[in-house]
Amino acid sequence: MEIRIIATFLRVAELQSFSKAAEQLGYSQAAVTVQVKQLEQELGTQLFERIGKHIKLTDHGSQFIPHAMEILNAAQNAKSFIHDRRKPSGTLRIGTAQSLSVSVLPPILLKFNKICPLVETSIHTGLISDLFHMVRQNDIDVLFFLDKRVYFPEWVKIFEHPEPIVFVSSCSHPLAGRHNIPLKRVLTEPFLLTEQGVSYRYDLEQMLAANNLEIHPFLETGDTDIIVKMLLQHAGLSFLPQYVILDYVDARKLAILNVDIPPIQMWSQLVYHKNKWVTPQMQIFIDLMKQSIVPDSGQTLPGSLKNP
Repeated sequence: MEIRIIATFLRVAELQSFSKAAEQLGYSQAAVTVQVKQLEQELGTQLFERIGKHIKLTDHGSQFIPHAMEILNAAQNAKSFIHDRRKPSGTLRIGTAQSLSVSVLPPILLKFNKICPLVETSIHTGLISDLFHMVRQNDIDVLFFLDKRVYFPEWVKIFEHPEPIVFVSSCSHPLAGRHNIPLKRVLTEPFLLTEQGVSYRYDLEQMLAANNLEIHPFLETGDTDIIVKMLLQHAGLSFLPQYVILDYVDARKLAILNVDIPPIQMWSQLVYHKNKWVTPQMQIFIDLMKQSIVPDSGQTLPGSLKNP
């Protein structure tokens, strides 16, 4: 049973496609088909159902995945006796929200680069639906996102961490420092908001609709950095994750407004596909994320990785 055939099987299982697996692995589609058939013959069972242009793992195929991953991990551990594991190489593809990439990830990526200077890291941002699709298509290795608690059976979730969403203004705004500000009073101010469809804006709009209220921002943008810069120039109010503006609040440049509404909270979450082969650089990044985001948590979620 060849390691390369095991790796091919796992890639086909990840992508649910012989053609996409062939493209990523640099093989012809025919070569991938031959390798999978060879593995099926060795195991004496069918691993995929092939119906038209669609394929699906059989029950035996799904059951074989953890054994295949164990074989690949054993092979990787064997290579570690020869190669220095402290210097992994290759790539790391991270999917995330724009606000997280600007406000949370930079210090973690700096630490990661010091540990893994040979790894080429790429950041992919987008709408949450697009990022979910990228996980399923193996276009990213790990996904760090902000939303309500989300669970999919094909995911391994490393952690979920609560993130308050707050109304914010410049410190010189007349509403800064006031307590129990009526929501209707807040809505009379000019607003800068993230794009429609963003999780926390959607929750805000739902809360307003429940109270027969609406919000009409004068600016919408997916770039929270632009919103923060305009807030610093006294352009109006916004509604943002607290982590985006916390440094400016500590520096007394921006203020969190005390609005008379129930708190709105999202969750930052780190996940990867359950069929994903966890490379050394993935494991190092995951460990750094856990240490940085949930440093006091000695527990991981069911099904999550253990430290090597």
